[in-house]
Amino acid sequence: ILVSQFTDVMVLVLIGAAIVAGFLGEPQDIAAILGIVVLNAVLGFVQEFRAERAVSALKALAAPAARVRRNSLDVTLTPEALVPGDIVLLEAGSIVPGDVRIIESASLRVDEAMLTGESQPVEKLVAVVASAPAIADRHNMAYRGTVVVYGRGTGVVVATAMDTEIGRIATLLRDEGETQTPLQMRLASFGRRLAVIVLALCAVILVAGLLRGEHAGRMFMTALSLAVAAIPEALPAVVTVSLALGARRMVREHALVRRLPAVETLGSVTYICTDKTGTLTENRMRVERVQAGDLPAAALEVAPAHGALATLLDALVLNNDAKAAPGGDWTGDPTETALLRAAAQGGRTKAAIDTAFPRVAELPFSSERARMTTIHRDGDSFVAYTKGAPERVLPACVLDTSALQADAARMASSGLRVLAVTMRRLDGVPAHLEDVESGQQFVGLIGLLDPPRPEASDAVTQCTAAGIHVVMITGDHPDTARAIAERVGIVERGAAVTTGVELSALSDDALQARVARARVFARVAPEDKLRIVKALQQRGEFVAMTGDGVNDAPALRCANIGVAMGQSGTDVAREASHMVLLDDNFATIVNAVREGRRIYDNIRRFVRYSLSTNSGELLTLVVAPIIGLPLPLLPIHILWMNLVTDGLPGLALAAERPERTVMSRPPRRPTESIFAGGLWQHAVWVGLLMMLLALGTQGWAIHIGDAHWQSMTFTVLTLSQLAHVLAIRSERESVFTQGITTNRPLLAALVLTTALQLATLYLPPLNRLFHTTPLTRVELAGCLTAASIVFFAVEFEKLLIRRGHLYHRSRQGG
Repeated sequence: ILVSQFTDVMVLVLIGAAIVAGFLGEPQDIAAILGIVVLNAVLGFVQEFRAERAVSALKALAAPAARVRRNSLDVTLTPEALVPGDIVLLEAGSIVPGDVRIIESASLRVDEAMLTGESQPVEKLVAVVASAPAIADRHNMAYRGTVVVYGRGTGVVVATAMDTEIGRIATLLRDEGETQTPLQMRLASFGRRLAVIVLALCAVILVAGLLRGEHAGRMFMTALSLAVAAIPEALPAVVTVSLALGARRMVREHALVRRLPAVETLGSVTYICTDKTGTLTENRMRVERVQAGDLPAAALEVAPAHGALATLLDALVLNNDAKAAPGGDWTGDPTETALLRAAAQGGRTKAAIDTAFPRVAELPFSSERARMTTIHRDGDSFVAYTKGAPERVLPACVLDTSALQADAARMASSGLRVLAVTMRRLDGVPAHLEDVESGQQFVGLIGLLDPPRPEASDAVTQCTAAGIHVVMITGDHPDTARAIAERVGIVERGAAVTTGVELSALSDDALQARVARARVFARVAPEDKLRIVKALQQRGEFVAMTGDGVNDAPALRCANIGVAMGQSGTDVAREASHMVLLDDNFATIVNAVREGRRIYDNIRRFVRYSLSTNSGELLTLVVAPIIGLPLPLLPIHILWMNLVTDGLPGLALAAERPERTVMSRPPRRPTESIFAGGLWQHAVWVGLLMMLLALGTQGWAIHIGDAHWQSMTFTVLTLSQLAHVLAIRSERESVFTQGITTNRPLLAALVLTTALQLATLYLPPLNRLFHTTPLTRVELAGCLTAASIVFFAVEFEKLLIRRGHLYHRSRQGG
């Protein structure tokens, strides 16, 4: 990892520049360049070393202990000590220590959200499952790392270690390599081009000087100085500072960046593949609609309930096994805790109602029965309440329920999980409790949903406006996935949903065609998520993948940027990701996209600035001998401009605020050069203008016999570069619209750099070091006037861009 930090093209060019500086005898330049190289190497090493901990975190994900029956004795073992064939005892609260086949089940329910994305615990059965390709449908299996939330059971270990589902995911994670960020690719391309151009121009200057009869040693030193000056060694520092500032801002926005380039990468993504549970939704079931008695279906309001609604809420409280938890919430099955919260909205408290109607008997829920019945004392009589699947509960009513079953079907089609509630008055508790589940009266229908986050819809809208496609990839049921996708605006009503079974039947080519138009994928396995991400990347897209479970880790690693959930996410997902959302809020990604685009724009500003100023220096030295003028600058002047004008002002560009249009333009094309959008044209004409001003000043001063011509040329070229950096704070907006003081670090850098330049002119010790002479007031005013021409020329260019006369095919900063 450490060696790889020194193989980047820009780093190699900088090392070469340091060697050249050594020939020039400039130890300060050597120290500055090598310091930047070492700093970047250390930062890169630390970031990548931390990323390698992903597989280690996966290995550490294990149950703390396993209750195992061996030789008729119950013993406690570590998961590593299990072998296939061991009998494992499971109970509520325990973590499954290996992949097990269930052989006994007493209302056993397991939370498999970390593997499947399902927000609901899955009931485990003993019956053989004929065909279940998806993990979520294998009801006779429990998997390592999942949590038992209800009941108890026994299972036979069928897989351990790397043979488990988690182990299979670990293999995918280990085999999946990292991808290069857009920033890394663009800077590598920039470094290669710049190295070739600089070497060619330096060779031209050296040959031209020798042909004119200049001193060979002096020309060689000048060419080497220009080579050092032309390489923007501040670029890696500017990139690092920009990314670090962005990462610090993102922490305040509840996003932790694990790898600095991840912030910029988000500004380049064209697709965000997001999980549903806990990412777009709250990961907490909620009663969405209620239909009590003869009342039509409606949302539950926060108000005291009366009549049929009060009866329904009482039933939800009494026919419920959830328990009170510290802090006033509830613990137990997510569906039952959601029902208690709904009852509390209607003013029904569990403690009071349980006291008034104590439970005397019950028929527990089972998947075969798909319902639960409880019997309660009501004064001198009794009342029985039943809740469960409508198709198993409603037929027990004494009246025709065909209309009610149609109502339940409509609720279910909208993605809701529907429960039916019925009741029966009793004179006594029958000997056969099953008898109470007939001759019942309808009480109501309940529609539940894991609701979308309030911010999710607006975040999706902003992504759409920014040209980013949002795709939901979940292990949940297709109807539920579609309902959430419709609510947050990912798809229109009635849109098609692609399932994992359909995906497995698609070839890679067919999958590429499908991902171009599909926006919701449901019942998917870890391999499916990985295939989807790769199919999008093969189409030339840059993909961000969000997730929180172990099953998301391979796709998080493969994606151009992986975004993990910090609160609900597993350690494996966090370690495999590039960025962690501390608040698990999808809307935070929108802020990250804005920050990423701002950072890339600021890096482009520095490249625009450094190319323009360096081309001005190069052209000045190339053209002067051609038109018969003496060399306008000494090597020390070139190095001074390189260190002063490229340094502080260039770094201050990293603090520039985002433009107002930053989130209303499409993403940059992944193949787009950093020179796109008129950047290279700008660098050429501004460099030419700087050359004309510098050589014009030199020629005029020599013509009138002014002995200060070299100091004046040096000053014009330096101040024109400072005027340029002030003007390029935006590629479209005028500085006067932005406000002069909106980037205070840049304003401070300009004041300091101008003061340093004046010091080289008016301080005697620096006069001797830089071979300069003090300028008169008239001479200094002439230099300031000439330099200001660059500022107004760039402002005029931006006016033409706003009116559509220049770079009309660029994408406004892209």
